[in-house]
Amino acid sequence: MPDPSVFAFNLAQAITGEPPVEPPPPDGKDPAAVALGRKGGLKGGKARAASMTSKQRTAAAKKAAAARWDEKKPAQPA
Repeated sequence: MPDPSVFAFNLAQAITGEPPVEPPPPDGKDPAAVALGRKGGLKGGKARAASMTSKQRTAAAKKAAAARWDEKKPAQPA
């Protein structure tokens, strides 16, 4: 049996002449997988830092700072 609220919404749209709302086009990603990936991404940095030693965290921070401050080569014209 269809959801009564969806049925009522569709009926109201038909009566008022509004065009039906179309779902966004699929981008090839599973919404459940995207949600899980986001959850893991939010936890990732803290979990990684908690599992590293002080020396490992220092080395990672130095590498990241060097990458940020490294002079970038200018883009080659096409």
